[in-house]
Amino acid sequence: MEKLKISVITPSLNQGKYIEECILSVLNQGYDNFDHIIIDGGSTDNTLTVLRKYKHLIWVSEPDEGQSDAINKGFKMASGEIIGWLNADDRYLPGTFYSVAEYMSRWPDVDLIYGDYRWIDAEDRVIKLRKEIHFDLFILKYLHVLYIPSTATFFRRRIIDEGNFLREDFHYAMDYEWFLRLAMKGYRFRHVKQFFADFRWHEESKSFRQRELQRKEQERALLMHDPFLIRFSHDRLRSLIRAGLMIAARAKRTAIKIAEGCYW
Repeated sequence: MEKLKISVITPSLNQGKYIEECILSVLNQGYDNFDHIIIDGGSTDNTLTVLRKYKHLIWVSEPDEGQSDAINKGFKMASGEIIGWLNADDRYLPGTFYSVAEYMSRWPDVDLIYGDYRWIDAEDRVIKLRKEIHFDLFILKYLHVLYIPSTATFFRRRIIDEGNFLREDFHYAMDYEWFLRLAMKGYRFRHVKQFFADFRWHEESKSFRQRELQRKEQERALLMHDPFLIRFSHDRLRSLIRAGLMIAARAKRTAIKIAEGCYW
């Protein structure tokens, strides 16, 4: 059986310290039907020197309107039947592509799969193992954090072909808004109990530096897409309801994690 082609999109800006690890984590999958597209925003560090070393890469380096714009450019260039989005400071774990291709072949009705992942620090040390849970729309909506890791997510290109790009006015929670929008449209998500990737937690990352802005964008996305919360026009009442829903979502996720043996 012919292998499904996998396209990996990597947005980049001055990530020369980490981008070679990212590139090698794709190249060393040993999976011959792939392309790796790097959209660089005009780096001024050693990024371009690294990119020129690897002839298999498809890459551009030019000013853009931010990470969402860069990723959308890559989505439009992708030729694979399966697409992954890997930030320049993250990396895939060995065997991920073969597993993703197998699962996508086995589940033709599933649009998007996500696996488990590890937190690593700037020196590649594993900080924490993150085992996730099956897809749950209530938890996706109302939990205080995004539990679907974009680093460990792969999706069918039909999602892009049907016009579902990132919103370029989101800069910190673009993945949350995108996943929520897809879920509300009825696209099918499925969790895979396998570690797919390493997410790097370091002081220069957006996730570390801009947590409050990320939280505000998540709230904005929720109000855009959730018909239940939209009904409450009074800010104080809506905030109280939102707080209660967040507690309920956290409790539900904890209960599922305990039941599935992946809570710690």
